Amino acid sequence: MRIQRLLGSLAIAALAGGSAAPAFAQEEPATRQAVIEQEQAQKVPLLHPYVPGQAEALMNRAETLLVKGVKWHPFFSNAYSGGRFALGVGYAKALSAYNILDFRGSYSIAGYKRIETEFRAPRLFNRRGALIMLGGWREATQVGFFGLGPNSAVDNRTNYLFRQPYGQATLTVFPTRRAFMLRGGLEFTKWTQLPGQGSYPSVETKYTPATLPGLGADPTYVHSQGTFGFDWRPSPGYARRGGSYTITFHDYNDPDKAFGFQLVDYEAIQHIPILREAWVISLRGLASTAVDKGGQQIPFFMLPSLGGGSNLRGYDSWRYRDKNSVLVQAEWRIMVNRFVDMVFFYDTGKVVARRSELSLDDLKHDYGFGMRFHGPLSTPFRVEVAKSPEKLALIFATTAVF
Repeated sequence: MRIQRLLGSLAIAALAGGSAAPAFAQEEPATRQAVIEQEQAQKVPLLHPYVPGQAEALMNRAETLLVKGVKWHPFFSNAYSGGRFALGVGYAKALSAYNILDFRGSYSIAGYKRIETEFRAPRLFNRRGALIMLGGWREATQVGFFGLGPNSAVDNRTNYLFRQPYGQATLTVFPTRRAFMLRGGLEFTKWTQLPGQGSYPSVETKYTPATLPGLGADPTYVHSQGTFGFDWRPSPGYARRGGSYTITFHDYNDPDKAFGFQLVDYEAIQHIPILREAWVISLRGLASTAVDKGGQQIPFFMLPSLGGGSNLRGYDSWRYRDKNSVLVQAEWRIMVNRFVDMVFFYDTGKVVARRSELSLDDLKHDYGFGMRFHGPLSTPFRVEVAKSPEKLALIFATTAVF
């Protein structure tokens, strides 16, 4: 009997334990769910849409202006390189969703003047083509001329003035969805070279038409050009990846058969992103060769040149001129934020009289650093400091170098 009572007690205890476990298992999930719901209810009053800070709001506004543009806008582009700081204004009128008509003008410290109208149609042929039409007039009052060849002296500077009305149209087409690119252009223009202004002697005080081709000339040109190559950069105005490899043929036809010539530009650009584009190594090579047409002269002011804010930045604008030129540039670009890049650069190049002399020997050079203020597709402002054996140059510009 004692054994039976003991077994009965164990059986009752087992039944009691078995019935208690399911009750506990059901109660625990219910309690956890209640805690989660209570925590979520406490967070609801604290939730609100993200509100950007004042600095971020200003950056968003700046990005909108850079992408969409404004009707009235500043225009700081100079009439010609070397005119120093220019101030101007423009008015852009949208003719459709993408086509723009832009009226603009500028005046520089050196008295350079520029007024023009530009029509842009950037999305032709299902976004595979772009048309730019430009017409205007400009005057540069004190353009530097230091002599011809790689050994011209900086102390030999003279100035000249030119006036130029111009009208041109350029059509760029990407025939396929890949990078292959074709570009054609036609320009009607007249160059009138006159005595220079400024603190340096005028060019005709040291040269004559016999010693300097084109001195005092006023040729009229029908300028046609054609480009083919590959370009897979997001935009020529600002890029952190991609490249461009092109050859451009220029024909400057003088109806008077006195100053006609042909020019060929060979250009290679490559952007190499590092650390997800936080750093970029950007490289450029450019060679230009000019040949006269049938014994005609090439005016000195139309020759290939080096020097200024976009090529040999540590030298005066138009420092070196001759029939042939070669230029190599390298930049290390560091992203500071989405609107600002810091850059360290090195430029080297030279001009020569004969194409056979083009090489990488005896090159002029400079180096420096600067800041770029940019949008997704353009570089509206950059400031740089460049050092060469001749000078320390401070550069303000409103276009990308390459």
